[in-house]
Amino acid sequence: MFRPRRTIRPTRDGWWMLFAAVGLGVAAINTGNNLLYLLCSMLLALVLVSGILSEQTMRGLQLEGLRPEEMFAGRPAVVGASVVNAKRWLTSYSVVLEMLDPGPPSSFHVPTLAAGARRLVTWEHVPPSRGRHRLSGVRVVTRFPFGLFSKVSRVQLDDEVLVFPAVRPIGPHPLGRAGEAEGATARRRGRSHEMHSLREYRQGDDERLIHWRSTARAQALTVREMEAETTRDVCIRLVGSGGADPEKLERGLSDAASLAVHFLRAGAAVELAGPGVCVPGGRGREHERRVLTALALYRSGGAEDRPRPPGPSREVRVEIG
Repeated sequence: MFRPRRTIRPTRDGWWMLFAAVGLGVAAINTGNNLLYLLCSMLLALVLVSGILSEQTMRGLQLEGLRPEEMFAGRPAVVGASVVNAKRWLTSYSVVLEMLDPGPPSSFHVPTLAAGARRLVTWEHVPPSRGRHRLSGVRVVTRFPFGLFSKVSRVQLDDEVLVFPAVRPIGPHPLGRAGEAEGATARRRGRSHEMHSLREYRQGDDERLIHWRSTARAQALTVREMEAETTRDVCIRLVGSGGADPEKLERGLSDAASLAVHFLRAGAAVELAGPGVCVPGGRGREHERRVLTALALYRSGGAEDRPRPPGPSREVRVEIG
């Protein structure tokens, strides 16, 4: 939760009002004209009232940031902010939340915010690449009531976030393309020609597996889980140093992330190995986050890859350059 620290910036109309008040004051002093004194006093009172009301509007405003648990490179993520009026009695008027994302400026206008009320605003943010990134942030602005002054809070909600590599749906036979080791097969939920069950759609699932009739009945995206001829654990091995071709490195890490998500959601245990990275085998959503985090923070030029002792799991090799 953030409490805005404010800066005051006169607008163009505010500057003209101040210049007019000063000019009328000088003229009144030189001429002794009571009408000029009156006009000067009215303009200064207008400026004073504008400052007091705009300060009242900004006082007690708080921001609470909202962001998704997982963010993937190149995929729009919904982030947001909840603005709260913590005052007990007074309403805030004409509050603007300005997004500081690169590109065209965007903002959300909140006409009124009653005492104790909150307003949630959301927008899309597209992380450009994997790794640690800092959100561009939000600031609170008001020009209430006359537009003479613009009161602006400091930049807020500019937290650092971790962005996972891009995860794409993969074909029905990923092991055939990646180089599956020879071994026995058994039936298990995954990707084959026979349907195993239906479940709710999860991020990264192949859109071709959406079961539209069940989706219409349940009013929620539902996908088919297929029986696959894979039951043994999988070791995803990164091959190469990753230093020669940055584009190939990012493409390879994205392929590794896509394979890891695919096998983990099919119920297999997944291990990640390669130069400078080693994640022991595991299952479940928490292990999925561990693998994706290791791939998100991967840097080329790490320690040499150590040979992996033989075991029952299959090895999938992914070239990273």
